[in-house]
Amino acid sequence: MRKIKFAVILIGLLLFPIIAFTQNISDYLILQDIGNYKLDKPEKDLPGEPATGGPHLVKKNILSATGHFQDHNDVTYGVMYLSNSGNVSPDVQVTQHTGGDSDRWLLHELDKAFRTSLGIPGDQYIMRVVNGNNIMTFGSAGWVYRWISNNKVISIEYEDGQMTKPEPVEVVNAYLVKFPSTLPAVTSADLRTKDNQSKWIKDEMDRRLWLCDKWNAQSQTGSVKQSDLIYNLVRSMNVFLNYRQKYYNIATDADIKALAGYKQNNDIASIQNKLTEYKTWWAKHKDKRISLP
Repeated sequence: MRKIKFAVILIGLLLFPIIAFTQNISDYLILQDIGNYKLDKPEKDLPGEPATGGPHLVKKNILSATGHFQDHNDVTYGVMYLSNSGNVSPDVQVTQHTGGDSDRWLLHELDKAFRTSLGIPGDQYIMRVVNGNNIMTFGSAGWVYRWISNNKVISIEYEDGQMTKPEPVEVVNAYLVKFPSTLPAVTSADLRTKDNQSKWIKDEMDRRLWLCDKWNAQSQTGSVKQSDLIYNLVRSMNVFLNYRQKYYNIATDADIKALAGYKQNNDIASIQNKLTEYKTWWAKHKDKRISLP
């Protein structure tokens, strides 16, 4: 069994960029107990799948859901720490990002999960200062803690449906010592100012069109299938349209229906024409004041 696990890990490493060979797993994770929290041991949930629980490679990091552009391989390790006193067992994920153009929106993407689908900070989204470090936190059936340390993204989370168990402060503090936060000093009140919300919303609209340009550029290299190109273009354009409808009061139903038809028919030319139309519109309107709830 140990030989099988080793082979799985070795194969996974061969699929990652050179950074995986120049750094050890200890450069990402704390490979020992942290106070009352015990380092978990690797377990395989399904045959042929990588081991989880203990220190392991993670296929998709937390920014994957944001549309974070993957023209490179970010290296992510995860681990769980078990409480021996019946308290919570936090999961930790540390990702090394490249620092290239794909990380242009890293800070913006980091807190996207803590906002509504239209960019408004959730009530449970709280900025904290922990031992002089600024971190993002979100409390709902447990807590999520996130921050950036240069080009590394650290995420710690646990489940607690009743929100009655002690927070894993020892684990959070230990990772802040290993990876001090480089987040700017922003308060929870700052997040909710009209200026901050307006900037974030416009940045998201900017980012969505930027993502379309990145996918178009990637397709020119021949490394992207047309079906993937169409899917990602329409995905980001739909988000852009929903934001435009909400904050610029421009009806979007007809455009979304048209894009769905173009997608179904693999009509890349019509999709590209619509993208050009939206980029032209955005250049004229991005500096205008928006209507916030």
